[in-house]
Amino acid sequence: MLETLTPLRPEADDPFVVAGVTLSSRLFIGTAGYPTQVIMRDAVAASGAEVATASIRRVSLQGHGSDTVKILKGRRFLPNTAGCETARDAIMTAELAREALDTNWIKVEVIGDRETLYPDVTELIEACRHLVDDGFVVLPYCNDDPIVCQRLADLGCAAVMPMGSLIGSGMGIANPANLELICRRMSVPVIVDAGIGTASDAVIAMELGADACLINTAVAKADDPVRMAYAMRGAVQAGRDAYLAGRIPRRGRAEPSSPQLGLVGS
Repeated sequence: MLETLTPLRPEADDPFVVAGVTLSSRLFIGTAGYPTQVIMRDAVAASGAEVATASIRRVSLQGHGSDTVKILKGRRFLPNTAGCETARDAIMTAELAREALDTNWIKVEVIGDRETLYPDVTELIEACRHLVDDGFVVLPYCNDDPIVCQRLADLGCAAVMPMGSLIGSGMGIANPANLELICRRMSVPVIVDAGIGTASDAVIAMELGADACLINTAVAKADDPVRMAYAMRGAVQAGRDAYLAGRIPRRGRAEPSSPQLGLVGS
């Protein structure tokens, strides 16, 4: 009779901690662009994400219009400064979010180019420096530059969020070598943000050593957002497990998995 195996629970010995807070999921989920608020609610639930993010400029803080904050009740709400183009605007938006939503967590975006939505690094660093000094838990969206990521970490940011590729592009991980280098060097969590188009992209990001992924468009614009959210949930965990397990080296030749000795007739 076969012995019953106890299922592995790898998350028990692999906690995900941001700013001293242990999070239950390595998937952060965005809330923009869904066909309806009901589909957004169901997709967030299917994702298993504990952290959901939304632009503070898009969310109504007076209780009318978008009801995103209410729908996200029970999850950690991560407001972001999407649409800001200067450090001053990002700082003001973060301060508004803290006062209105009673959270000091903020995803900082300072966009320097309208076509590519690349960050303005100078303004981003200035905004993050001010917000860290003001007691915010700062998670900056940045380009996939190891030096920029290091400077943001040195400022006291709680994590860095390098882009996988252009926001909303679905191109996946455009520069895996840079991302792997960032993951290897960082002393704070690395959360890949932007460009993931499907579950395999999320797996690749996690296998390169990322601590988490933030995914919005790939879920919201999928034919079936709820099913895609569920797929991303599994992809992030699978990628993390594969990274921890360690892949075999790539070889340029075949190597049999079964022993050659003891074959019948040998």
